[in-house]
Formats: sequence, C-alpha cells, structure tokens
Amino acid sequence: MACAVLETADAREKTTLSRRLAADWFAARRGEAAPIEIGTATPPDIPARPAKPDLLSPRDVPRRKPGTPEGRKALLHAVGHIELNAVDLHWDIIARFGHIPMPMGFYDDWVKSADEEARHFQLIEDCLAEMGSFYGDLPAHLGMWRAAQDTGRDVLGRLAVVPMVLEARGLDVTPGMIEIFRKAHDPAAQKAVAALEVIYAEEVHHVAYGSKWFHFLCGREDIDPKEAFHALVKRYFHGALKPPFNEEKRAEAGIPPDFYWPLTQGNPAG
Repeated sequence: MACAVLETADAREKTTLSRRLAADWFAARRGEAAPIEIGTATPPDIPARPAKPDLLSPRDVPRRKPGTPEGRKALLHAVGHIELNAVDLHWDIIARFGHIPMPMGFYDDWVKSADEEARHFQLIEDCLAEMGSFYGDLPAHLGMWRAAQDTGRDVLGRLAVVPMVLEARGLDVTPGMIEIFRKAHDPAAQKAVAALEVIYAEEVHHVAYGSKWFHFLCGREDIDPKEAFHALVKRYFHGALKPPFNEEKRAEAGIPPDFYWPLTQGNPAG
C-alpha cells in the first residue's frame, strides 16, 4: 500500500490514493474489513513525481515578496510542495522500516498522518486554483527528500529529522503565514487562511507522533533520548536550527526546549 502511493506520480492521484488506502487501513483496524498484514517492501529511493514543478536547489528558487499577490501564490505553492512531500515521507517510513517490529499504533499514526497530509495538499491545491494557479505552476526545491535519503537506514534518525525538526519548523512559521494571508482581505486569501489553520492544528499531532515513537525506541534500546536527538540531528540535518521557536506548540507535541535550543547556531553545544 505504501509503495503504491510512493510510485504514483500525479499529485492529485497520489493524494487521492493516500486517502483511499488510509480509509481501507482504518476500516480493517475497526474490524469492518479483513485485517491488513504488516509486510516488508522495497520502496523507491525517490518517489514518483509529476513532470512539473521544476525542482531546483533551494538557493535557486526565486524569492518573492509575501505581501504581493504573486508572493502569496508562491508561498502557497511552497506549502503545497511540502505537503506532497510529507505524504511520501509518511508512507516511506512505513515501507522502509517495516522490518522493525513496532506496535500497531506506529502504523496507525503514520497512516493517519499520510491521510491528513494528502488532504492538506488538496486544500492548498484548491486555494491555488482560486488564485488562478496550480501545483507545478512555479519551481520548487529539492531539499525535502534529502532528509529521507540521508536517514534511509536509520529509523531513529528519520524520526529525529523529519517530524521533530522539519515538521516542527512548520509549527514555528505557519502562524506568520496565516497572518500574511489574513491581512490580504480578498476571498482567495481568506480561503487560504482557513486551509492553513487546519494544517497548523493537525501538524502538531504529526510532530507529536515523531516524538512519541522516538522516545519509544530510545526506551526500548535504553538510550538517553535527548543525547540521541542531539547526535542524530548533528549527523543528518544540514545546518543549525533557527529560532524563533513556537515553544508552546513544540511542548504540546512533546519536544521540550532543551532538545532544540542547544542545536542553534552559536550555542556551544550546537
């Protein structure tokens, strides 16, 4: 199931399939369909992708002023790109690490996350349509999948870097994005506000799932989670963590300040 999503190129087809398979999974978990066994698979190193957008190095993606209509369109396009990558990331952790014995709740959490990310992408795609745009209309960056490739053999590293660093960063920046669209006052911008508020509320849970399973595995291996987190982020994340941090939402997701502040630039522990 996970590989089927990863091997689907068209963005709308990928996200629709993600939602359908998630519904199948939870129907089976409720006993409304035959149980679905956890197997092993060989997921692709890079998921199938649509022909557009053009994928560039992050430094080569054009920057636009967010206060302009073009800037708001570019910002939403970037959010859509992140959400589509997140769909693949959540199915990839299931496919890539299926050989590691985990409680069924691990699969419940990441299937639920993949379902929500698919819905987030479709919300953003609908907002882009309101602005006369679409996903693929602008270039996007290559950086998102690098974390997956770097942590392809290390489930603890994957949990540390993807939900606990990259998705936690979304908690830091999304309130500012919501404010940009709220100030625009036009109907398309207000539709974007509603979509971003849904994303903001649900991303907290995705970060929390990462923290929960990171701590679970650390406990099973009898290793200190804070020390392990610091070591893994230094190994796999390219660059320092950048404040300001949304400390309230990070705490709600189970990530205390002594996990991330020591990894900021200029900190002697970073």
